[in-house]
Amino acid sequence: MLGVKRRRTRRALRAARMIDEVVDTQLPLLAAFDEQRRRRSADYLAELVKLAQDYRCFANGWIDAAELDRRGRRAVTELTRLRTSSRSA
Repeated sequence: MLGVKRRRTRRALRAARMIDEVVDTQLPLLAAFDEQRRRRSADYLAELVKLAQDYRCFANGWIDAAELDRRGRRAVTELTRLRTSSRSA
């Protein structure tokens, strides 16, 4: 059982690091955008930062897998909303 927990912890931390890398790569690009696009992109990246933090909370044992799943679904819903609202803008 301990081995399973360690693997889940490593996977969660790896996922958090991958999300951090995406954010770190995209963040410098925001300076070139107009204000409206920069704001939308910053909101999108902020959702990713929150998701990375949720993975860290799971890795630390502060939330369980069901809560991580709930937060992940909320993040996907919000990212989808941001994407679709930016298309209509």
